[in-house]
Amino acid sequence: MNIFVLSSLLAGTVCAFAPTKVSHSSTLSLAAFENEIGAQAPLGFFDPLGLLADADVERFERLRYVEIKHGRISMLAILGHLFTTGGLRLPGDIDYHGTSFESIPTGIAALSKVPAAGLAQIVAFIGFLELSVMKDVTGEGEFVGDFRNGFIDFGWDAFSPEEQVRKRAIELNNGRAAMMGILGLMVHEMLNNDPYVINSLVGAPITFNSGL
Repeated sequence: MNIFVLSSLLAGTVCAFAPTKVSHSSTLSLAAFENEIGAQAPLGFFDPLGLLADADVERFERLRYVEIKHGRISMLAILGHLFTTGGLRLPGDIDYHGTSFESIPTGIAALSKVPAAGLAQIVAFIGFLELSVMKDVTGEGEFVGDFRNGFIDFGWDAFSPEEQVRKRAIELNNGRAAMMGILGLMVHEMLNNDPYVINSLVGAPITFNSGL
């Protein structure tokens, strides 16, 4: 699963601290974005690569869309990494040749164990979500990243405007942390097969993919 978020991370991380909707005009100065959701303490407005220099609203919203989507993917990737590292697996086999889900390792190492047909199904499913589900299908979205499509709400409309802004900021920050987190897990897995290096530093090492 993690390898499929790597390309997302590379694109999403570069705009991870670029801030959400602003009034429309052709080209805006950086000051127009300094008070947007995502430009918050302790860093405030943070755009070291200058991605928003001379940006118009369309570019800004495109970067925000990419950031939100990649943050959501990364949060799911972190959860998947934690659950499978903890030993949780689906029951049964992943193919007709008797390859059990329990025999599939966590992280990048899974790519060498999942059958080619399984990888193809993952790619196809991601493509289906990308093209048909995870977007503003109905045009009812109130902001960039609003994929409710008049169906899933979870009480969003009952929140005050202030609470909605707070929750959107929380999602952005958690997504940013997850992008950096899953990237760190993959890097340390490739370096020395110890993605949970902090556990090792504090004296509680995790035997990663032991026996797989």
